[in-house]
This record gives sequence, structure tokens and C-alpha cells, in this order.
Amino acid sequence: MAYLYLPRNLQPDDANPSWMNKADNAWQLTSATLVGLQSVPGLVILYGSIVKKKWALNSALMALYAFAAVLVCWVGWGYQLAFGDTLAPFLGKPNLDASEQKFLMSQAFVGKYPNASMVYFQFVFAAITLILIAGALLGRMNFIAWMLFVPLWLTCSYTVGAFSIWCPQGWLYRMGVIDYSGGFVIHLSSGVAGFTAAYWVGPRAPRDRERFPPNNILLMLAGAGILWMGWTGFNGGDPYVASLDASLAVLNTHVCAATSLLTWLMLDILFYEKPSVIGATQGMITGLVCITPAAGVVQGWAAILMGLLSGCIPWFSMMFLHKKMWLLKQVDDTMAVFHTHAVAGTLGAILAGVLANPRLSRIFYMVDDWPKYIGLAYGIQSGRFNAGLRQLWVQLIGIGFVFVWNVVSTSVICLIIRMVVPLRMTEEEVSEGDNAVHGEEAYALWGDGEKFDNSKLQLVHEMEEPPLSKSGYGL
Repeated sequence: MAYLYLPRNLQPDDANPSWMNKADNAWQLTSATLVGLQSVPGLVILYGSIVKKKWALNSALMALYAFAAVLVCWVGWGYQLAFGDTLAPFLGKPNLDASEQKFLMSQAFVGKYPNASMVYFQFVFAAITLILIAGALLGRMNFIAWMLFVPLWLTCSYTVGAFSIWCPQGWLYRMGVIDYSGGFVIHLSSGVAGFTAAYWVGPRAPRDRERFPPNNILLMLAGAGILWMGWTGFNGGDPYVASLDASLAVLNTHVCAATSLLTWLMLDILFYEKPSVIGATQGMITGLVCITPAAGVVQGWAAILMGLLSGCIPWFSMMFLHKKMWLLKQVDDTMAVFHTHAVAGTLGAILAGVLANPRLSRIFYMVDDWPKYIGLAYGIQSGRFNAGLRQLWVQLIGIGFVFVWNVVSTSVICLIIRMVVPLRMTEEEVSEGDNAVHGEEAYALWGDGEKFDNSKLQLVHEMEEPPLSKSGYGL
């Protein structure tokens, strides 16, 4: 009878059960779509534009394939491995529930919306993680090997991190690790896994590695812009509710990204005397990555501080340490994924353990347990030093676990694939690029090294010239 007092459009029915909140469901679907747009077309465009012209199609297709393959694997078995009933403290039980109507239309394990929305939302996070790994491998990985790598890594590596950190039954979740939206599960994982896989695949050809001109920087900026704006859903959707915390997370995300971009740009000007467009893009990405594990649990001033640090520390690791450390010089990480995601993700995870505001943490996690989710700075301020120190220690344990697991699992996967197909393209494919691998070229009018024959084109125009109108232009 209470339903009689509700407006007709809010009264429950078969399509809108009483447990579902229409606003939350709408925001979750919107957030998921924004994250999906970060991959397709965002990273597809960014990858296809930032590489040499001969690798434009291959790079874009690696991202597009990963997006499609992850979705099929995710509804098949991946979602239940990452969020299903407990099989082990770090893994769920595999089953086909995520493809069945009864499960998809029932309430999700958290949030006031159906499992279908949750499966979709978690899928786009899994997909972008694999696409970020691809960034370390552009320009030389055998495409068939990549086709095998995607489902294997999703199954054996991503699901373990997601269950351990995000699933309420996961061992790191129970310990109280703070990973608001994927600093551990997505960015640290992809940075470490991409660097490890790049080691096993080997470097690009020396001429490609030494001279690396993007084929279209303006289009690269378009992809980067989609990536930046899509992060509204990336961090704004993780409270699983259209809440105050979601709004704070969105604002903190963009503030940190902007601060990091400006910091990176100033360092480029200071040390290299030129503002780099690619550098500004890298600074934007490191800011977005750094704020991700802490987006909704830190105050605005902390987001600015994180932006300053994410513009400085990854810049230093990329511009200076990379040239000094033997291992970093040996591994050819095409898109510098290790610096932009592993280093920035680690930085954000540590800062979350220092700057997490306990009041904001309780809004997000909905708990009253003081030893959990309180940053070290607030622990000192409130006389709960041990609780703050414990939180920082938990963050470090999470970083260590994700790092070790991804090095081991990625190495095993690459070694298994190498037994079936070569990890690396043939020398002919490495030399020629897209045409040898796919039989297509991104810019088909003329390719790398071809001389443009103006006389032939002029002849075609003369033969096919349209009749002129009275104004002198073609009809």
C-alpha cells in the first residue's frame, strides 16, 4: 500500500523491482560507457596516431581486438573468477552465470542495480587493462601471439588482482587495502605486466626505436582527450551509486590530471626549453593514474598535491632514471607504460595510504572500523598513528603482491605462448609493418618511402574532370 504514495513512474513493477534505484542504474551504465569510450575509440585512436605510420593499423587493431575478446571471455568465465563465490582467498569459482538471464536480472553484490550493469561496468575495466598492456608491445608483437595472450592474461592475472582487492571476499579487500578505482588492479598491473611482456617479446627494430615520429599528433590529442574525459566514468562510477562521493571523485580526478599536465609541461620547458605536446599528454595520463586509487577518499588540496607529485616523479623516472638504469634501457616499452602506469600507480597507492581522509573513506566503504582506511597523515593528526601506519603497510603489501604476481604470471603466459607460436613478428613484418601483417595500410594513397607520382594523378583528373557550372565550379 505504501507504493500508492509514490509517483507512478517510481512504483515498482516487473521491469523495475523495489530493490533497484533507477538513478544509480542509469549512472552506472553511463559510467561504464564512458570507460568503454576510453578504449574504443580513445586508445584505438591514440595508439594508431602516436606510432610510426607503418604501425598505425596494427596498433589500433591490437586495442580493438582486446576490447572484443575480453568481453566474450568476461561473460564466459572472467566475471565469476573476479567477483564470484570464493574458490580461494584470491580467486572466485568459474561458472557461466554471467551469461544467464536469471543471474543478470538479479541484484548485484553491491549497489542498487542488476548484475547485468555490474558485469558491463567491470568488463570495461578489464578491457582497458589489456589495452594498456598492448601499449608496451606496439611495433613488434606477433598478432596471433597477442590473440592468445589476451584471454590467458585476463584469466590468470587480472581476475586474481580483481578478486583479491575488489571482491568483498578477497584477502587484500579484507585486510583493508585502499584502491578506489584501479590503481592496483588496472594501472600497476598493466604497467608491470606490459614491461614484463616487452622483455619476453624483445625490442623493436633499432631504426624504429631510435626514430619514433608519431604519424598524427593532432589525432593523438583527440584520443588523449577522449581518455581524459572518459575518466569521469572511470572514477565517478566506482562508488556504485550516484552519490556525494562520486561527485568528489570526478572533480579530484580532473584537478589532479590538470595539475600533473601543467607540472610535466613546466619541467619540459625548464630542462629542454620546449613545451612538448607528447610530454603534456604523458603528464595528463600520470595524473589520472595517480589519483585513481584515492579519487574519492582525499580532499581537494590532496588531489592538487598528488598532481604535483605525479607530474614530477614519473617525469624523473622516464627522463632520467630510464637512461641510467640498465634494465630500463634494455626493455623496449613502446608507450612507456611502466612509467606512466606502474610508477604513477604505485605513487598513487602510497599516497592513498598517507592522505586518505577517514570521513571520506567511511562514506565510500560504509564502515566504522578505525584501524582501516585512515591515511597516515590523519592518523598522526588524530592520535591514531598505529592505525595510519597500518594502512600504509597494507598499501605496500598490496603493491608487492600485484608486482610479484604480474611478473610471474605474465612470464609464464609468454613462455607458454612461445611454445605454440612466435611471440615476435618475422623480420620482414617488422621491417614493412601493416602491409605485411594485415595487407592494409592506414594511409593508402602513398606509403612509407613511396614517391608520389603527380603526373599519374593529374592524368586521372584530366580524364575524370566533371563538367563546370556557370560559376566555374563542378556541379
